[in-house]
Amino acid sequence: MRTLRVIATAYACEPNTGSETGIGWNVVREVARHEGVDVTVITRKNNRPEIESALGGDADNAPTFVYYDLPSWAGWWKRGRRGLQLYYYLWQIGAARLARRLHGERSFDCAQHVTFGRYWTPSFLPSLGIPFFWGPVGGGETFPRPFWDTFSTRARLYEIARSVARAVGELDPFVRRTARRSSRAFAATRETQQRLRRLGAQDVELLGNAALSRAEHTRLAAADAPADGPLRFVSAGRLLHWKGFDLAVRAFAAADIPDAEYWILGDGPHRAALERLAEDLGVQSRVRFFGSVARDQVEQCLEAAHVMVHPSLHDSGGWAVIEAMATGRPIICLDLGGPAVMVDDQTGFSIVPTNADDAVRSIAQAMHLLDSDRHRLAQMGAAASRRVAEVFSWEAKADQLVTAYRAACGRQAGVRGATNDTPSAINEFATMTTTL
Repeated sequence: MRTLRVIATAYACEPNTGSETGIGWNVVREVARHEGVDVTVITRKNNRPEIESALGGDADNAPTFVYYDLPSWAGWWKRGRRGLQLYYYLWQIGAARLARRLHGERSFDCAQHVTFGRYWTPSFLPSLGIPFFWGPVGGGETFPRPFWDTFSTRARLYEIARSVARAVGELDPFVRRTARRSSRAFAATRETQQRLRRLGAQDVELLGNAALSRAEHTRLAAADAPADGPLRFVSAGRLLHWKGFDLAVRAFAAADIPDAEYWILGDGPHRAALERLAEDLGVQSRVRFFGSVARDQVEQCLEAAHVMVHPSLHDSGGWAVIEAMATGRPIICLDLGGPAVMVDDQTGFSIVPTNADDAVRSIAQAMHLLDSDRHRLAQMGAAASRRVAEVFSWEAKADQLVTAYRAACGRQAGVRGATNDTPSAINEFATMTTTL
């Protein structure tokens, strides 16, 4: 079997983390472990210490990392989060120029953009003229307008700004070019899948961006289920308005299950409002706010709980959901975003949202059902753990990616070297950014 050479960009890439940095690391690391696949990754210089520490002296089946940053004079743009979007946009242009030089030296078979994983910012790797894979990307998640009625003014402004940013991104000709030039685009959510097709992507496949290694799954699956007793629900994440924890608190109060508890792990600007809500509903003694907790404490809380409640309104991933499923806990979520891809009717309740009041009633009904039918609770938990092992492991995702690579490269056998059909607009960008 001929070695398949892959060039990837992963702006965020760091071992032993979650979210974007974890996606970047795990995708390229697992793809590189496939026999006959050679992976070169362009990433930020500040990721280097953690990456080299994780690799140690083991270079076998490891990606080759090339570290790239914009010139130091551009660094002041992204102090804190100020100017990060512009810095990232220009970084991608510079990374694509570097990829073209590397392509001339190493003759890659295909290219993939891994992180950041959002559909409304472009990649410039299609200019290499080889099969290009985009994603997994998310960010296309939406929710019904009636939910806005429960938001504060600040929360509504946030949602308006998010909608505007996506709309502007969709008008970017380079975003549309990225979609049209992709051999395959991987969408983290169904909503993003629809948006990618509207942007011109011809081949769009669902590929969730949250997963666990098989070793992590084995460790989490070893946790014993709690003994019979009062039901304990748990949620984990930043306390933001769009996480929907207010829906869960209202549902917990409406369910009125004797002696049940609801644990909320995490902190954020919405905490005070949630604490007031629990007090107003008379359940403050049974809703426990843990604040920010370390990863090992999160796992301890998952082991002590029976059910994960994750009513997020627009979440591309859902790392807490994956970990809870691996631990053998059924999930109650909304039929939105990443959790909707992970949870089926065998592993929990994915509630179709219409408005906040209906969502609260449905979540409360699911809570009641799991309390009254502990056998079904155990069955769902076992099915959830199996689903993670079979579908949501990094190894399974890498298999999916490599299969796509080989199919596309097989169709374009003999196409080697950089193309000269780079659009004039790209050349103009290259001229403006020769020092990048």
